[in-house]
Amino acid sequence: QVQLVESGGGSVQAGGSLRLSCAASGRTFSVYAMGWFRQAPGKSREVVAAISRTGGTIYYADSVKDRFTISRDNAKSTVYLQMNNLQPEDTAGYYCAYHKSGNFSMLLAYDYWGQGTQVTVSS
Repeated sequence: QVQLVESGGGSVQAGGSLRLSCAASGRTFSVYAMGWFRQAPGKSREVVAAISRTGGTIYYADSVKDRFTISRDNAKSTVYLQMNNLQPEDTAGYYCAYHKSGNFSMLLAYDYWGQGTQVTVSS
């Protein structure tokens, strides 16, 4: 059974940090690039960051560059998102997904999603 389980969300004040984890199972994790996404109430889901199978290629949305860091541990079948200097506009549900094909920045490039973890940033 394919499964992605996100964890690490919570409530923080502006300027704070959180580290999200996404534990994968049911597929050979190391052969998939992975992505992190977020969706705020009333807004479309957007790609936040993505990482290639070995970590050699990384993509960040402009809105999170220099604040967020994506990484992966293939031995643990886990992808991480370190989020620093969080701002209220980062408040959203955060999701991870397997990349199937195509540009990292495109939602359609991903085919299986976790249930998400909520991040709330207060000012």
